[in-house]
Amino acid sequence: MNIEYELKYHQIEENYWWFQARRDMVFRLVQDLKLPKSAAILEIGCSGGPLMQRLAATGYTDLTGIDVSAAGIAVAQQRGIPNVSCMDGAHLDFPDNAFDLVIASDVLEHIQDEAQALREWMRVLRPGGQILIFVPAFSFLWGKHDVVNQHFRRYSAAQLTASIRGAGLLVKRSSYWNVGLFFPTAAVRLLNRWQPKPEASTEPLKDDFFATPPLLNTLLRGFITAENRLLQLVNAPVGVSVFALARKPQAA
Repeated sequence: MNIEYELKYHQIEENYWWFQARRDMVFRLVQDLKLPKSAAILEIGCSGGPLMQRLAATGYTDLTGIDVSAAGIAVAQQRGIPNVSCMDGAHLDFPDNAFDLVIASDVLEHIQDEAQALREWMRVLRPGGQILIFVPAFSFLWGKHDVVNQHFRRYSAAQLTASIRGAGLLVKRSSYWNVGLFFPTAAVRLLNRWQPKPEASTEPLKDDFFATPPLLNTLLRGFITAENRLLQLVNAPVGVSVFALARKPQAA
């Protein structure tokens, strides 16, 4: 991600509806695991740390966060969040079997060597430890947002679970997320693809995070948060994102 958009995301991630709704879903899935509050949790791609703050406020005491963005880690440190550091998500500076849970939300698509990253994430998990991964869904939704954010790929649920299993992890569940906005997103992306391409422009590409008035921001957050409650119980067949929950096998 270029520095302009990197700084933008750190500024909006705390209150923007999309980030809030995704954190809500991640938090719900973590709560459903019923881990002890002393469980060692690693968030890969913690950015400015809002998820870590929510987990800490709920009583989790052993939280570690890393991000490849020095600016994101600086924001987290300014917020007083401990145990955060700048680190490459594909090359972790942690010992084997260090964590009970690894969370990686919208990280894997940024890493060119997917297999290397997944091997590392499995390595730092304790036997029986779990991993929660969110990624953008469906290659046909590829657009300028992916280019701006320097994504290498988007995933189907089958592709994500196959990659996770290839690393030796046992997939417990996979589902799409953000179902309600899937069809409008797909329509916009496909229409943009079919439109005649303009002549080369010097204007920079823009991402999909548009400014939202407070009321609209609240409505969108509430809409997806309501959907999150349903997704705690059932898997969705389509969505803008896809997630998987997997477990490291117990030691023989």
